[in-house]
Amino acid sequence: MITEKEKMLNGELYKPFCKDLEKERFLAKKLCMAYNRLMPEQTEEKQQILKSLLGNSGNNSIIEPDFFCDYGYNIELDGFVYVNHNCVFLDCAKIKIGSDTFIGPNCGFYTAIHPINYEQRISGLESAKPITIGKGVWFGGGVTVLPGVTVGDRTVIGAGSVVVKDIPADVVAVGNPCKVIKQIDN
Repeated sequence: MITEKEKMLNGELYKPFCKDLEKERFLAKKLCMAYNRLMPEQTEEKQQILKSLLGNSGNNSIIEPDFFCDYGYNIELDGFVYVNHNCVFLDCAKIKIGSDTFIGPNCGFYTAIHPINYEQRISGLESAKPITIGKGVWFGGGVTVLPGVTVGDRTVIGAGSVVVKDIPADVVAVGNPCKVIKQIDN
């Protein structure tokens, strides 16, 4: 029999409030709370918590407090990644972030999808789609990235944008919904 976690990771409808997934979320939230309480200079302790929380904590990546996630193990940082204050990662599916990416304050990366169908939604079902971020991407403050989105290498996403569909490499994209406004010559 397939577990709710397997359904979640497969992108199928699943029950997030089952005991096993709830236990995993509680552990991740405890680790986030411990991380957020550390003093700025406690860099070793921060790296230890990130290594136990995240699927891949990258190469001395910096995540400023307050940081929140659902599971942690679905977040993969490839190399050095900088995440500014008050970011939320709802990682019911994978969130992969390429090296040398900078994420401004108050950004949200949301993989969870609640059904449009009322009966399914109130029954507690949800699904999730992964988010993939390329290398060298810069997110301005207050950006929201929705389920299933891929952002290409070296792209800049303007502050306050809501990214609802894939954005190619080497562009500046802004707005709600986020749209490409300029090609970047590298």
